[in-house]
Amino acid sequence: MGHKVNPNGIRLGIIKPWNSIWYANKKEFANNIDNDFKIRQFLIKELSKSSISRIIIDRPTNNICITIHTARPGIVIGKKGEDLEKLRKTISNIAQLPAKINIVEIRKPELDAKLVAENIASQLERRILFRRAMKRAVQSAIRSGAKGIKIEVSGRLGGAEIARTEWYREGRVPLHTLRADIDYNTSEAYTVYGVIGLKVWIFKGEILGSTNINNEPSKQNIKLKKQQSNIKKQKNKSSIVVNKTNISKSKENF
Repeated sequence: MGHKVNPNGIRLGIIKPWNSIWYANKKEFANNIDNDFKIRQFLIKELSKSSISRIIIDRPTNNICITIHTARPGIVIGKKGEDLEKLRKTISNIAQLPAKINIVEIRKPELDAKLVAENIASQLERRILFRRAMKRAVQSAIRSGAKGIKIEVSGRLGGAEIARTEWYREGRVPLHTLRADIDYNTSEAYTVYGVIGLKVWIFKGEILGSTNINNEPSKQNIKLKKQQSNIKKQKNKSSIVVNKTNISKSKENF
């Protein structure tokens, strides 16, 4: 039987970046990986209600920089940045290095596979019907601009004695196309009947080189369109000036 490979892992270095961006010697490599794991576990536990999607760890010379992608930046920062300062101090103690934390807001959480999976899991834990939760997530993702989405749920669905797997899909989800920007993530719902596993694939469009083959125009195309519109405006102004001079000359002749 065939097995589905992790869509994030197969696209690493092609269109997907790494979550840990650093280089180390053989002596420091294991310690850095252990520190990264401890930092991630601490942040996930501490910011469990902050809707965190990704944690990127960068290690410049004698420093550590952490970028947190979250849908609720206000909860992470806290009042006057007090919570953020506490996080920075604890992370610097774990890594034994001066730490810096950057917060990136996720504008569309409906298009983030991690947040969608966690949202469905929380609904299942509150005893909402799994079909209703899945359909809501699919509709909101398509409404927000996704090209395609697939959601898979497996376990004792609806309290059934025998575990089964069900899935919904809308639009395209091309797993074999490496230039396809597919966001994939998993989550678990801890219900009374047992653990229910969740998998979410979201297809956002195709990436070819540095340009996006999506409905959303790239920055270069926007600049070109602005330049073209400015040139047209200048041409229109010059033609209006020429017409005015011609009219004045004709009046003088009369």
